[in-house]
Amino acid sequence: MTTTTTNAEQTVKIGLKAPSFHLPSTINLETLEEHVSLEQYRGRWVMVFFWPFDFTYVCPTEIIAFSDHYDKFQELDCEVIGISVDSIYTHRAWINTPRDQQGIGPISYPIASDFKKETAKAYGVLDDATGAAHRGLFIIDPDGILRYQVVTDMNVGRSVEETLRILEALQSGGMCPANWKKGDKTLG
Repeated sequence: MTTTTTNAEQTVKIGLKAPSFHLPSTINLETLEEHVSLEQYRGRWVMVFFWPFDFTYVCPTEIIAFSDHYDKFQELDCEVIGISVDSIYTHRAWINTPRDQQGIGPISYPIASDFKKETAKAYGVLDDATGAAHRGLFIIDPDGILRYQVVTDMNVGRSVEETLRILEALQSGGMCPANWKKGDKTLG
């Protein structure tokens, strides 16, 4: 699926405070009453990522891959938050559906519902033509400053390994050349 209309009212910018959010989440899958917010993770790194819709083709591959690597994010003092414009009830149904039946099964981090599409709009990933979010990924430092962003077409999944590499590079505090990996020398 290719779309061309994206929201021009993007407010997110590298080096500035990341847009705040307070969204219903799957933290408590039974009651769905716990919200997730950027502020509750102040003092930690946060990786926020958006996907178009639940129960689609590429989305579960990413969500499961990030969940399978959640321990690595935790080792780097980084929380993971997934967000889509689906309802919190759709998220719960997707988690409760086994992987071999088009579901994602249990995952290690909260999924949030941006049903009003305000957060996707604030992060500049809302596609006005479809009402879906593009595949946006954002790394936010412990002070709430946006340090990295990448937005891809809806058809292209993201690399967990590259996300971890970027997080480690940002945490290194140095200037990291192309293909830098943890343990390599920085340029400054």
